[in-house]
Amino acid sequence: MTVTAADVKALRGRTGAGMLDCKKALEESGGDVDAAVDALRVKGLAKAAKRGDKEASQGVVASYIHAGGSIGSMVEVDCETDFVARNEEFATFARDLALHIAAADPLYVDEASVPEEARAAELRVLQDQDSDKPEEIRAKIAEGRIGKWLDEVVLLRQAHVNADRYEGRTIEDLRAELASKTGENIVIRRFSRFAVGG
Repeated sequence: MTVTAADVKALRGRTGAGMLDCKKALEESGGDVDAAVDALRVKGLAKAAKRGDKEASQGVVASYIHAGGSIGSMVEVDCETDFVARNEEFATFARDLALHIAAADPLYVDEASVPEEARAAELRVLQDQDSDKPEEIRAKIAEGRIGKWLDEVVLLRQAHVNADRYEGRTIEDLRAELASKTGENIVIRRFSRFAVGG
């Protein structure tokens, strides 16, 4: 099958991958665009994972104030180069993230930042909810429920609040996609959420 320049350009526009990578993916997939997109995503995620230890010292601070001015948030999202920091897709990700934080009210960026005391306290509460069951069963039920609690309080585990636009993908999914497209380490460094009277 012959891959045309228009095919390559269309795939590049859809994925943000390099022209040669797009051409190769289309050739390997026999012209199947969806398969080429999947191949590029896998390749990009693997490349982004390798860059995970690269220093992310550039970036942006984005903010969001909800209509009425009673809730707002700020978030720092970092990358490796100022070229990516000035990229519109990067800026949009940061702004959408600020909106998500204002709406979803996460407590921690990632699982590693959840204090052990908070996790242990939540586990005790969850175990006490099934006090009529044997201890070993209560422990297993609580362990399962702790995952749901982490989904609620950890930013990277939360599904983006704009479900129509992001189709239920988590913040980590979106961060990894952006890292894959840019070829850089993308780090959500910190955030603050403000609410009147809160």
